[in-house]
This record gives sequence, structure tokens and C-alpha cells, in this order.
Amino acid sequence: MSERGMQELALLLLTALANAPRHGYAIAQEVKAITDGRVVPRTGALYGALDRLLNEELIKVESEEVVGGRARRTFALTDSGRAKLAAEAERLAATAQEVKRRLAAGGGAVPA
Repeated sequence: MSERGMQELALLLLTALANAPRHGYAIAQEVKAITDGRVVPRTGALYGALDRLLNEELIKVESEEVVGGRARRTFALTDSGRAKLAAEAERLAATAQEVKRRLAAGGGAVPA
């Protein structure tokens, strides 16, 4: 993995799929819950990001069905998606630890 981190939306989508497969609307609702409402992906951004993650083989289509005359795809993490998400979590944790170390070295109190 490159040193450059994932885009926030990609990270949030993978996180939303980490514990269960979900369809698009459920993924958007999970992202909203994960971020306490800070991020509410728009439809175009959501499906564009899902398509990129599919192309990168980080997620897969678990199932497809027609609901109310519309196709509904359920997405799930692939093994490589799970590994990339775990690596990104480690990278973010290391960055957060360094931030805290530097803030503490600057003389300010840093919450744990």
C-alpha cells in the first residue's frame, strides 16, 4: 500500500461493510451513523465510490435482486478489501499516536 491514505469516503464505505454486507441505501445510512451525521454521501458520490471499490476488487457484489422494479445490489468486502481496511486503520492509528506525541512534546496536555 502506498503511503498516501485512502480518501475518507472510501474508508467509510469499507468500514460500513466490515461487519455485514449491505445495499447502497443501507451503506449510506451506516456511514451517517459511523460519522454521527457528519458525512451523508450523495447518491452519485456513493455509487461512484462503490464502482471504484468494485474495480479495485476491494468489494464485491454479494447479491442482486429487483425490488420495486429497481435493481438492488448488496455489497460485501473482499479479502483484499478487509486487508486494506485493516492496514488503513493501522496507518491512521500510527498517525494519531504521532500527533499526540508531538502535542505533548509541545507542552500541552493531550487527552488519552
